Amino acid sequence: MPSVKRLVLKVIPDEATRLAALKRSEVDIAYGLQGEIAEELQRMPNFKLKAPIVNGTFWLYFADQWDEKSPWHDVRVRKAAIMAIDNRGINQALALGFAHITGSIVPENFDYYWKPPAPVYDPAKARELLADAGFPRGFDAGEYYCDAAYANLAEAVLNNLAEVGIKAKLRPLERAAFFKGYGEKSLKNLIQAASGAFGNAATRMETFVAKGGVYVYGSYPELDELFRQQAAEVDPKKREGQLYKMQEIVHDKAIYGHLWQQAFINGVGPRVGESGFGLIPGYAYSAPYEDVTLAGK
Repeated sequence: MPSVKRLVLKVIPDEATRLAALKRSEVDIAYGLQGEIAEELQRMPNFKLKAPIVNGTFWLYFADQWDEKSPWHDVRVRKAAIMAIDNRGINQALALGFAHITGSIVPENFDYYWKPPAPVYDPAKARELLADAGFPRGFDAGEYYCDAAYANLAEAVLNNLAEVGIKAKLRPLERAAFFKGYGEKSLKNLIQAASGAFGNAATRMETFVAKGGVYVYGSYPELDELFRQQAAEVDPKKREGQLYKMQEIVHDKAIYGHLWQQAFINGVGPRVGESGFGLIPGYAYSAPYEDVTLAGK
């Protein structure tokens, strides 16, 4: 099949408008469709839904966990919040079940990925943990910061937290402002964050777990020591064991609350043969452009 020779990109911020443009053949590929919009796409004859699993893991960061005066300092509170989140229900509602619930901030396709136990949704156990930690009626968790593009995910998580008594106020920020505040450590309380960067488990640990990381608000000595060891280790198996151990400690300490590994849902019109989605593992978009083809050519 001949390759497409010319591609034109259009910026259409609203999801419903993107889908409408796809229906009218004003565009042949529409990126980033969720929830009811994606469900409508599924029902459209001759149109295809493509949902590659990407490197974008999303999580809830308990930014105040190193503050002894904060409720988040108690690991039982962090574990309660994690158990309060209905990952699979949210996945079904927003991503039609295509996202992967892995329990980790490290993408499952990365080298040195350690597979943690599957997240458990148990509101009753969450309330029990909160009571044991001294918060039988829950508490005011302050503000919940997120990239405004994923405010719908934040709203779903906030509803789950509220059901067990953890109340927070949603603070969506434009993406540049969000990552600026996150990197400068000016955001507090709860941070819904993500990374779609390529790399391996070590690069995720460096950026989000080990002391000095761009988005690290605080760290734990045993994790810092393991990171130092793996960085100097030349035996691949020993390094793998060290990185596995780091991820296990991150899980046991509930430093992060996993939300999902993103499925990037896209619509493909009937004029497209090969869309390019999924040809590059972990990549969200249509690529390589040279491999995108027209139907029937």
